[in-house]
Amino acid sequence: MKTIADKEVLVGADFAGCGLKNAIVEHLEGKGWKVTDVGVKTPDDENPEMFHRIGFKVGSMISEGEFERALIFCGTGMGIHIGASQCPRVHCAVVESVPSALRCITGNACNVMAMGGFYIGPRMGMAMADAFLENDFCDGYEDWEGFYEFHKIAVDEIDAFDYEEYKANGFKVKDPRNCDLAPMPEGRAW
Repeated sequence: MKTIADKEVLVGADFAGCGLKNAIVEHLEGKGWKVTDVGVKTPDDENPEMFHRIGFKVGSMISEGEFERALIFCGTGMGIHIGASQCPRVHCAVVESVPSALRCITGNACNVMAMGGFYIGPRMGMAMADAFLENDFCDGYEDWEGFYEFHKIAVDEIDAFDYEEYKANGFKVKDPRNCDLAPMPEGRAW
């Protein structure tokens, strides 16, 4: 698996997200990242692959364990997100700010982050990519007792989710686990 610790990341974009993706790739490569790009390379590509198909491609590479994390881009971030999210064990977030980029990894263990080229400027995208790639699950929440355990239950249940089993169980989670989550620490800046 190509990992964040080894500074390797997967990217993919359609024609509408390509400009933002290219700016972020240049930024990451300047910081020593090895970037594998499986999408549209320039906004002028003839017959560019559609957003959802690039989402399928990136999502499958995450599902198959080829890469630990990926960045994906389309006009809104939403369509490519939907495509990638069809693949098992893909936890994808559409983000539009640095705090949401940080929280998608630290609070939700997302392994794919989607951005919209229509809405995100290059510098903001670079800061969002840095937040996503330079942090890990639960970083920064060491002072919130139970935070890891609480969110780990959610990640595990999402990974194991089987709709047919859920439906057969009366739309209830089979064998739900719980943990105590202490109150949010005072003075925390979100």
